[in-house]
Amino acid sequence: MTPLRLTVLGAALALAALTGTGAATAAAPAVASPAAVAASTAAAVPLFTDGYGLTLVPEDTDVHSPTDFTLTVTTKQLSGKHKIRILLPAGYDADPDRRWPVTYFLHGGGGNVNDVAAAPALHSDSMITVVPDGGLKGWYVNWLMQNTAEGAANWETFHLTQVVPFIEANLRTRTDRTHRAVVGLSMGGFGALHYAQTRPDLFGHAAALSGGIDFGKWEIRGAVLATELNLSGAWCAASSSSGSGGGTCVGHGPYVDSDAIFGSPYPVFNADRVWKAVDPAAPANLAKLSNTGITLYTGNNDLIDVHTAAASKTVHERLGQLGIPSRLVDYGNGASLAPSCNGGHNYGCWAPAFADYVPRLEAAFATAG
Repeated sequence: MTPLRLTVLGAALALAALTGTGAATAAAPAVASPAAVAASTAAAVPLFTDGYGLTLVPEDTDVHSPTDFTLTVTTKQLSGKHKIRILLPAGYDADPDRRWPVTYFLHGGGGNVNDVAAAPALHSDSMITVVPDGGLKGWYVNWLMQNTAEGAANWETFHLTQVVPFIEANLRTRTDRTHRAVVGLSMGGFGALHYAQTRPDLFGHAAALSGGIDFGKWEIRGAVLATELNLSGAWCAASSSSGSGGGTCVGHGPYVDSDAIFGSPYPVFNADRVWKAVDPAAPANLAKLSNTGITLYTGNNDLIDVHTAAASKTVHERLGQLGIPSRLVDYGNGASLAPSCNGGHNYGCWAPAFADYVPRLEAAFATAG
């Protein structure tokens, strides 16, 4: 085994040893019986119809409130059923002629759509928030290997060519890029920048919180390997409804080949070409954000966020070299952000970071007209 392979696998094992870095899994909201849900859904939430390759599973709809509900869909792009949680502004029903900006929230590794409950600022009365399932280790791309224990795993296609037009066909949204944002944390921070770079026509705003956004760092490549190998504890993003930051990771699903998502991570004879092609910190990819509002948040006070801080600094500096403005908030040990924040990789920091970011995003939406 080459020294480089030992180094990358060592990073995966070191990150996997971390426990208690995320918050406990969100408690599932109380759900009425299927008959009660079927009777109340039509009156409680907007009517959704199949389309864009998505087929609804109506009996699995969870109505948490008239402005907070979760749909279940199937698609040929992914194996199994997948959830989409939707948060509507309080005035959505009262103003039937109004169209709303949309923010897509991408959860982290080991997380799920219910993680959004740990960041209440995302349930805004000025925008719609959509939380699509990103898998325990989907990494927001179409996997190179489609025959693993995960089965079909075309997450990028699911989100960008199915979920986005499905939402716009079923809800009253503003459909220009200046009224559409993509935000995410940890694994979802990678997803947010990757999607903004892949589809600058869709997203006018992007934010990454404690994001794995520099694939040039062997520590971040190692973290991806840890999720593929289901080494629980690495880059957890499971949440609790309080966002207090305790608990352990729920895991990253079944073991898959370490090359399943991005191919070989080792830079030998260009074997890591996919990693380099999708690297959010690559100058060629950063140049695609020239007309995008970019915000980065990170702490630097645990063994995970010390690396997300370095990655965020690299992205911020390279954007500056390209003449592209961005906002970097490195809150260090968390004291400058909120009493709940210890500067680590948890919702005790991410919730107040969103509380800082969302009003700024709402103002940007309003300025766009």
